[in-house]
Amino acid sequence: MTTSRPNPRSPRGATARACAPRPAARSARAPAAVLVGGTLLLTVACSGGDDRTVAESETAPTVAERPLAAQATASTPSASPTSDLTETDARNALITESDIEDQWTQVKDPRSWRDSLLVGQVDVAAFLTGKSDAEACQRLVNALYDETLLGSPSGASALTGFQEGDSRLLYQVAAYQKDDLDDSMTWLKSLPDTCDQFTLTGSGSGQRTVQVVEASLPEEGDDRQGLTVTVKGTSGGDPVTLTLDVAAVRIGADAITVTNGGLDGADHDTTRAAVEQGTPRLEDVLAGRTPQPTPSGVE
Repeated sequence: MTTSRPNPRSPRGATARACAPRPAARSARAPAAVLVGGTLLLTVACSGGDDRTVAESETAPTVAERPLAAQATASTPSASPTSDLTETDARNALITESDIEDQWTQVKDPRSWRDSLLVGQVDVAAFLTGKSDAEACQRLVNALYDETLLGSPSGASALTGFQEGDSRLLYQVAAYQKDDLDDSMTWLKSLPDTCDQFTLTGSGSGQRTVQVVEASLPEEGDDRQGLTVTVKGTSGGDPVTLTLDVAAVRIGADAITVTNGGLDGADHDTTRAAVEQGTPRLEDVLAGRTPQPTPSGVE
């Protein structure tokens, strides 16, 4: 069977997940899996550190079943202030289809979205500044795969996912220990310098080149950081590029995170819309107000 590539879509909806010039094409969100010989390959990290590859038919869902909670690395308890965010609050603060426009459709369970191009080891020998920088970059690819960009929430959390064609957007609202959250934001801000370009190897996807650049976000929340991450490798002997927009916005000890993109690029406008519409929703919830629905047609 010959694997077909997704066709480009309309100019407004053809790109979907920060704020650099739009790539020429776009596709699956963070879960964009590797297609080889008409078969979808999803690599799932096992508890013992080994990898296993699961083959599914082309028509099967492009996700690997792995609960999000099982991925997160437990954070060290902290004496820093905590959030009063409840599970109900977190759910009420999630964005909806109307907040991001285009033809996005909410999915039932995005928790298992994973991308096998992100599985591998950072080439430490390529870092002139040493092992610590390599560890920061390894933390990034691991966090993108596990959807734990800001670490493990210490309190309430909720997430939702959307799909438009082959593009994916994951949106999370969660409570953290304040000191841990500040450390994570500082780490994110360092990545465009520390991990501007590095090599990822192993786990069946061969050698990949990863680039990280800063991306601007709307002036929302107490602190924010946007990144655009590209992973260039091969699939079935053909070159492929996974592009992901990443956004994190902090409000006190709570934060929203957005991961948006795929094999054909990332729509930076959609990422910005998620931040611009989602941050006030969380602020309303924290203030005891009920977020107002976004009117249809508002961009």
